[in-house]
Amino acid sequence: MYRGYIYIVTNENKTVLYVGVTNNLSRRLREHYEGSKQHKRSFTGRYNCFYLVYYEGFHSITEAIAREKEIKKWRREKKVNLIERVNPNWDFLNDTLF
Repeated sequence: MYRGYIYIVTNENKTVLYVGVTNNLSRRLREHYEGSKQHKRSFTGRYNCFYLVYYEGFHSITEAIAREKEIKKWRREKKVNLIERVNPNWDFLNDTLF
C-alpha cells in the first residue's frame, strides 16, 4: 500500500504543469478541481490545473516529498519526457482514480 504520491496535473490545453505531493491522490485531485471553481488565488486555481497526467506511488511520504522536490527542479522538457514515457497521449487519468 502506498503512503505517498507525487503527481503532475495540467490544464485543459496542456500548457501548464504543476507537480504536487499528497497522501491521498483522489482527495487531492478533488481539492484542485473544487479550488479552481471557487477561487483563483492558488496556482492551480488560476490556471485550472486539475487534469492528472502522471503520478507515482511511494511506500513513505518522505520518499514522495523527496521525489517531488527533485521533479520540481526539472525544466519543462524533462517533465514532458517523464509524462510521455507512461502516458504518451497525455490522457487525463482522473477517472481512473474515482
